[in-house]
Amino acid sequence: MNSPIISATVPVPDAAPEHARPSGPEPAPAPLSLTRSGPVLHVRLDPATREDVLGTATVDALIAVLDGLHDQPDIRILVLSSLGEDFCLGADRGEFQDALAADPTGTSVRRIADKAQRLCQALENTHAVTVARLHGRVVGAGLALAAYCDLRAGADSCRFRMPEVGLGLAPAWGGAMGRLVAEAGASRIRELMLTCDEFDADTAHRLGLLHKVAPLDGLDDAVAAWTRPLARRSPQALVLTKRMLTGYAKAARTADTALLDAHLFAAQLTQPRTAT
Repeated sequence: MNSPIISATVPVPDAAPEHARPSGPEPAPAPLSLTRSGPVLHVRLDPATREDVLGTATVDALIAVLDGLHDQPDIRILVLSSLGEDFCLGADRGEFQDALAADPTGTSVRRIADKAQRLCQALENTHAVTVARLHGRVVGAGLALAAYCDLRAGADSCRFRMPEVGLGLAPAWGGAMGRLVAEAGASRIRELMLTCDEFDADTAHRLGLLHKVAPLDGLDDAVAAWTRPLARRSPQALVLTKRMLTGYAKAARTADTALLDAHLFAAQLTQPRTAT
């Protein structure tokens, strides 16, 4: 039986009873909605009235969910999706601009960017098999977030883009460059990062960035075709296999510079801009 949708930042099994909720002003809407069905936790980005971007509140909430899984080994599968019109339109550039205005040294920007790296590492290292359910536009940091999931299914109407170079920035969110190169190959990722060209779901499938493509109204069935048998697998076998796959994938990234991404990003934003 499905538990009710929870607006929270940690994967608790049931919403708190009415009498246990604190009185006072209504809290700000949580950036995630969570539902659990047996060993499967569904995590949905919830942009509410904001654009479908990855702000600090959402990144913090996702980190909290993934950290909470350490104490919930019975959650064996995590499905990541979005309630917005798009899966994700990238990082919240407004937050970076505000942080830079408040702290021109770039320290605050670097802290925000460090959280992105923590989130991607948590996705890669969690014991749960992670599944990305993608629809609409998947841009920049949204593509990075999806790339760190173990399995990725997308609607045939999906559109993908890596716009950072076009914005005057190097792709330095979450250490995703190494992951994308490992998943799809250096040659094609080089082209897509340098040109900032949009590409469709079929192209993403050919590159290995999507494992499955389905019509939007069949996307949940495509995801369930993974989660149902995964839920029946031996938990020990799933965890061990994921750990082995992660280890071999990381072995191919012997020169991984992900920990430098936050410093590179902050340095780019704080340097004086010259006219072109």
